[in-house]
Amino acid sequence: MNRSIPVVRRLSSLSPPPRDSQTLTLPSGRVLGYAEYGVPTGFPLFYFHGYPSCRLEGSAADALAKQKNLRLICIDRPGFGLSTFQPGRRFADWPADVQAFADHAHLERFSVLGGSGGGPYAIACARFLPPERLTSVGVMAGGPPWIAGHQHMMRSARFLRMMARWWPSLVGAVVGLLMRGVVWALSTSGGMNWLRNFLREADRKPEPQDKKTAEEKRAEVMRMLSEPFAQGTKGFVQETVLLSADDWGFKFEDVTYPVQLWHGTKDINSPIVMIKYMTERMPNCTLKELNMGHFGIMAYLGHIFDELVPEQVRDGR
Repeated sequence: MNRSIPVVRRLSSLSPPPRDSQTLTLPSGRVLGYAEYGVPTGFPLFYFHGYPSCRLEGSAADALAKQKNLRLICIDRPGFGLSTFQPGRRFADWPADVQAFADHAHLERFSVLGGSGGGPYAIACARFLPPERLTSVGVMAGGPPWIAGHQHMMRSARFLRMMARWWPSLVGAVVGLLMRGVVWALSTSGGMNWLRNFLREADRKPEPQDKKTAEEKRAEVMRMLSEPFAQGTKGFVQETVLLSADDWGFKFEDVTYPVQLWHGTKDINSPIVMIKYMTERMPNCTLKELNMGHFGIMAYLGHIFDELVPEQVRDGR
């Protein structure tokens, strides 16, 4: 096989629906796993998942992406889900993967949106991707730069990231045990009953398009928990170190492409004071402060889609 040409393959018919378990083989031989949600012919929007997470995170925005005529493309970062682990990777390496995918898919222009731990990768795209390929760049509840002062972070986050720097193998082993424990607990009769009740409460305001059974939703939750660690914990440990580095591999002052940020003033996972350190140094950055916490921002996602990719852009006008 000619490795100079990216190759797309799909999993077997026994696997989950093919649009959420696709792979692209890069010329280097590395594999990128990806999922697509929304409208296949809609305007392309790359969504960069949080940490630790994977391409399946985009499923939560599937119905909304359909309403907004968006083709939501969610790529597993190296070491997560279906994507090959990449030793020594940096934030600045990610834009090349995005561009390779866009070239393969014949996407002349597209937007990118990073959520939580995917935020730094969106900013890296603003810094390194050719501006003529981009329509817009956005970050929602993005991961903060630790150079802004990690004393603002929660103690648990500081401890985890210190451990990942100095004892990565230990962190990987502990996280692996914890995740297996959680999956096992939710597989017991008591765990299944708890999860069933939790999903029943969440269903009190179901989306009109949501016709999944409780068992289907339980299976989705279990898959979401385990899929980021499908290849083990190396990707998680590597990203923990990256997100706690003082140096992101580029200067904020050099990010001249316009970037829009949406961030909660009550966010304790990513304190807004640290986000402002970054936005004050980016020359073409706008920050919208929202009266909410880290996860509450998902309720604002429809507005974010509208502001990042306006209707006239989505509809090609």
